[in-house]
Amino acid sequence: MDILHYQKEFLSYLESKDWIHEPKNLYEPIDYILKLGGKRIRPVLTLMAADIFSSDFKKALPAALAVEVFHNFTLIHDDIMDAAPLRRGKATVHEKWDTNTGILSGDAMLILAYKYFENYDPIIFQKLAKLFSKTALEVCDGQQLDVDFETRNDVTIDEYINMIRLKTSVLVAAALKMGAIVAETNDDNANLIYDFGLNLGLAFQLQDDYLDTFGNPETFGKQIGGDIIENKKTYLYLKAVEVANKNDKGKLKYLYRKKRKDNAIKIADITRIFQLNDIPLLIKEEIKIYTEKAFNTLAEMDIKDTDKQRLKDFGLWLMNRSV
Repeated sequence: MDILHYQKEFLSYLESKDWIHEPKNLYEPIDYILKLGGKRIRPVLTLMAADIFSSDFKKALPAALAVEVFHNFTLIHDDIMDAAPLRRGKATVHEKWDTNTGILSGDAMLILAYKYFENYDPIIFQKLAKLFSKTALEVCDGQQLDVDFETRNDVTIDEYINMIRLKTSVLVAAALKMGAIVAETNDDNANLIYDFGLNLGLAFQLQDDYLDTFGNPETFGKQIGGDIIENKKTYLYLKAVEVANKNDKGKLKYLYRKKRKDNAIKIADITRIFQLNDIPLLIKEEIKIYTEKAFNTLAEMDIKDTDKQRLKDFGLWLMNRSV
């Protein structure tokens, strides 16, 4: 079964839910962000894992929805913290409504996400809730580190990889493991698919870093150069500081020191420094390393070779995406 089929099934389940209740100002932003589109990668992974381990992905739909609602909650709050004007090419929740609405609607989404686990019997509910609580807290840890890094000048690449593991990868990994839990596979398989997701999540976030600067504005859906505007010390920046000559390094550090009114020149200057130092090539190599680590985990999994190939194909698609 292909990704498009899972997406279609998930979207039809999502659209069957009535998000808007009273007070409307709390629930309309939830409906808005959930219907903004996006790749639905995390819920697709939950459904795919359930299908691989039990051939019945439909029972994983509530868990997949919990993952998607939680993910979108983090986006509302992230956008407030980053003062981001756009999400998937449309106005962010705090821009369309206001900051207070964004905070409260996000809070409600976190609670709603937990409610979807109530569809499962007590043993599965407990396993899902335990994994979810651990993951949600790790995502907060990652977000705080991300904020801390903005004012630090000594961030290492290892620290950065740890931050994106917490902020992004653990949710990709948990999405897969939730599918495995719902399918009631053994613990070995559930843990291996989690590890697969963890490495895939790192490749996914590094690809996102790459696209933020070198993506196509028509397909990317977010503002190109957003990380540069925010002085985010992504892998691109950290690698450039590591490999650049003294002149380029000094220029980079100077440009990342402050926020400017005219960002076009800043984005152009920094992008040129990245290109001069082969940073696009170096990040692509790093993406490949984590994708291969993910693929190596598949060898240990007790599933059919055709299912291993499906997971591998998904990883390859993720690595080469342009959105």
